[in-house]
Amino acid sequence: MLQMLITGLLWFCAIGCGLLAGLYFAFSTFVMTALGRIGQASGIAAMNAINATIVQSLFIPIFLGTTAASAALAVIALLRWSEPGAIAMLAGGLLYVLGMFVVTMVFNVPLNNALAAADPASNEAASLWARYLTDWTRWNHVRTVASTAACALFIAAIAAR
Repeated sequence: MLQMLITGLLWFCAIGCGLLAGLYFAFSTFVMTALGRIGQASGIAAMNAINATIVQSLFIPIFLGTTAASAALAVIALLRWSEPGAIAMLAGGLLYVLGMFVVTMVFNVPLNNALAAADPASNEAASLWARYLTDWTRWNHVRTVASTAACALFIAAIAAR
């Protein structure tokens, strides 16, 4: 029974990490560039609308569920260290929780909150928007790589089992 639960968690995490990696990849490769090409006030308004909408979408249960399941897999890997795939489970879980979740909470969310508090048409917003485009995207690259690598590690753990 426990083996089936672990396998289910691995599949859930592989799929969740893959979905989020794709979302982050889209933002890193073209969404942020496109937002930077439109006017400051429009770009800020668009990003604020995205940030308000995303937390009311299916993104949140996948984001939180994959994080919780990844953390659980890391703990399970430590407790069942001698089993095939344990190293990949531990690495995938830690990489995802630290490289995606912690980065999001420590870097991306505060940047989003600062952007939401700004008046999009103000002079102060110009420097904030320029920094936001650079800093938010840099940390989003980290989330993209962490989510992609965690996905691959969870698939490796599935294959090893």
